[in-house]
Amino acid sequence: MVSPIAPKHIRHCLAGLEAGLLERGAAVRLALLAALAGEHVLLIGPPGSAKSELARRLHRQFSEATYFERLLTRFSTPEELFGPLSLKALEEDRYERLIAGYLPCAGIAFLDEVFKANSAILNSLLTLLNEREYDHGSGRIHTPLISVVGATNEVPADEALRAFFDRFLLRVQVAPVSDAAFTELLTLQAPPTAALAPITSVQRAAVLRERMGIVLPGPVLLVLGQLRRWLGERSMPVSDRRWRQLAGLLQTQALTDGRASVDAVDLWLLPHVVCEDPAKADAVAQWFAHDVLGAVPQEAPWLSRAVQAFEQQLMQEQQADAAEADDLAGKLALARVVGGADTRADMPRLRASRLEEQLRKRFSAVHVAARVAQVDELAARVDAGVTQAQSQLSALQGLLNDRLWLPPALAQTWLHAHESTLAVLAGLHQRTLVLRAGFASLPQQDWASQEPPAPVRWSESA
Repeated sequence: MVSPIAPKHIRHCLAGLEAGLLERGAAVRLALLAALAGEHVLLIGPPGSAKSELARRLHRQFSEATYFERLLTRFSTPEELFGPLSLKALEEDRYERLIAGYLPCAGIAFLDEVFKANSAILNSLLTLLNEREYDHGSGRIHTPLISVVGATNEVPADEALRAFFDRFLLRVQVAPVSDAAFTELLTLQAPPTAALAPITSVQRAAVLRERMGIVLPGPVLLVLGQLRRWLGERSMPVSDRRWRQLAGLLQTQALTDGRASVDAVDLWLLPHVVCEDPAKADAVAQWFAHDVLGAVPQEAPWLSRAVQAFEQQLMQEQQADAAEADDLAGKLALARVVGGADTRADMPRLRASRLEEQLRKRFSAVHVAARVAQVDELAARVDAGVTQAQSQLSALQGLLNDRLWLPPALAQTWLHAHESTLAVLAGLHQRTLVLRAGFASLPQQDWASQEPPAPVRWSESA
């Protein structure tokens, strides 16, 4: 599948958007993807977190698109967004506005504190955002609107704002930079001010037209159905309109990435679409990572219990040998005293020598060999887990390789999950080596019971 916009071109746009915006990988990608798909994005975060800067940069990625920005308050008037009334039109008994330079003529718009506007403004915005039309005088006019970037400090709780809130397909949490990036924040250089090659209106129209040919395969539809049920069980409903918009967004993502079909990794953006409350987005992200990708750290609990059981068994057998040694040591001391009374007496010396030999040998060769074989069997199961985890890591690396839209930080989180599992298994493998050496070094004796020991028991379930 050949994208109307070359992936290299989009990468340049993303680089221009992200330059100097620390830890904004997801917000940058979702804002540009939303614009290409003809959708709107809501940035949720405190003041000073680069929300307006992202919107201004987004505007520079599109040629032939004008920019409009306004901070809304409860005192904002329609004139501030839609333009003043035309006095000339009023003289002719027409109620029209001078819209040039205002929102009805904008390509990219940024509305800060968007939910603080009064109902008169919000009702006018509903049609503009959804149908790209504006009631102008006695009729409606089509607007060139590409995307609206809304900003808010918090999600609205007022039920009256629900319909307007639903117009933003993507809701992205934007937080202050972390402590790890704080030093870099203080030493940032001025970012570039212009896109290398803005996206044209012809390219945008081609994306919207050609994305309809992108396949939503059965496995992806199955995952979306599972998610819908999962959300329903938790009273997190999603409107039919949003599901339809999500499908278009996924198709846009696959098309511009040069693929003919949507795949599972494209669903990384689900938490930003299906969650009204940003606090619940993490739960959806964890569901996706666990149930769809299988990218969660595994502590291998039953293997850990098995290794711990063998470690306890080794300790018991070493302590048992120590107790036997203490008993024999007393007998040896007595024999040496008796032997010392007559240095020419050979018998006490022979007894002392036999006692010393008993101190060095306690378990039969059959016992030691059985324990070593049991540890080898356990080590083989640990190694099988390592092979499986490595295979899963390699498969995920193949899926994530050269992804256009996937935030690198998110991809690294998924890969780190498998790397953590491998680290756990490597630790267990090392412990089996210590166990094997410990059982192999148990003191042996020829006359001990030749019956193999009972197997070490542990529970494979929690």
